[in-house]
Formats: sequence, structure tokens, C-alpha cells
Amino acid sequence: MPENVYIAIEGAIGVGKTTLARLIRDEFDAELLLEVFEENPFLTDFYTDRERYAFQTQIFFLLSRYRHQQQVVPATLQRSSLISDYTFAKDRLFAHLNLKDDELEMYERVHAILAEKITLPDLIVYLKADIDTLMNRVTFHDRTYEREMDRDYMEAVRMAYERFFTDYDRVPVLPIDTSRLDFVHNPQDLVQVVGHIKSALEQGTYQRPLPRIGPALNGKRTMENGKWMTT
Repeated sequence: MPENVYIAIEGAIGVGKTTLARLIRDEFDAELLLEVFEENPFLTDFYTDRERYAFQTQIFFLLSRYRHQQQVVPATLQRSSLISDYTFAKDRLFAHLNLKDDELEMYERVHAILAEKITLPDLIVYLKADIDTLMNRVTFHDRTYEREMDRDYMEAVRMAYERFFTDYDRVPVLPIDTSRLDFVHNPQDLVQVVGHIKSALEQGTYQRPLPRIGPALNGKRTMENGKWMTT
């Protein structure tokens, strides 16, 4: 395992990316790079009228994520490990979900130029959850810009992540099913997840599939009434 590691946590909206990043930062003696969705002025309008505001929303995210990655990642890795609650790669995933025709073509041109300059993580921790769990967590979070999000769009996002990581081979990926995990209230869940992350990093080479963590892990119950974690 390298002295300073770069771990990125990915997954659908509401799955618990930011929570896990904050919980494991001390274990890896790492700094955090957290995405700030509230910076995007088009996001609330996007969830109200996705077709009309998709391009503005996506381009803003692309440039914002590129700026964060360029300014923070290389400099941080010179002095410490880094844990992020997103990857630059996710931007293209959402673009293909929300854009089409000329807008998608324009996006692809810009993305291709920017992606060449991005530092890749040592490991992506891919958090998964079933659709009911995701909807419960989004409801519990009650973020203003997510209130208009419908179940069909959430399912489309969830499936887009599944397809994306089925074929992704640029970085080692550790899939974790969070539907029956409680990182906040059950320390043993967190201990076992950290252990799997360390094992994946120590392998040093890409091996897929890496160990999957899910319902069999201690037999924990599914989150009830949306009360699990805040991200």
C-alpha cells in the first residue's frame, strides 16, 4: 500500500458516500475532498425540469469538479492521504443519463480534454443500495434540491452506476452493498468495511471482482423509516 493513498467513494444519490468518507478519514490519516452540490445554481431547477436544465447543470458540475480535482488532489497527495466522496468519472455517467444529441456531443469534447489531466484514485469504493433504501435516505436527508426527485429517476441513476462499474477497469473497485449496513450506529460494520478497504489497497493490482460486502455482513437489519445516516 502506498504511503499516501487516494480513495474515492462512489454510488448513487443518498447511498452514504459522504458519511463513510468522514467516518474513515482518521483510520487512513487522510484529508477530505467533499463535493458541494449546493454550489450549482441550476440544480433545484434541474430536478423540477430535467430536460430544460440538464446541459447547464452538467457543464457547471464538470467545470467545478475539474477545478476541485486539479487544485486539491495532486497537492494533497504530496503531504497526506486523501479520501473523496466522488470521482471525476461520475460526471460522464450523469451526462449520458441526462444529455443527448448535440448537447452530449459538446459535453464529450470538453470532458475528453479535461479528463486527461485528472489524477486517478488508488481505489474506488462503490457503495450500492436497493431503490427503497435510496429513496428512504433521500427523504430523510430532505435536501431542498432533492425534494422533486422521483423514484424513476433514482432507479435510472442506480442502474447507470451498475452498468458503469460492471465494465470499469481503470481503477480497482470495491463494491459494498449498504442496504443492510449501519456505519453510524454499529461500529462493527465500520470496522469490517475498513478492513476490506485496506485489503483491497494492499493487493496493489487490479483484481475484479473484489470481495463484496452486503447482507451477509453480521446479518444487520435494513434501515427503517429512513433513519440511518446523514451525508
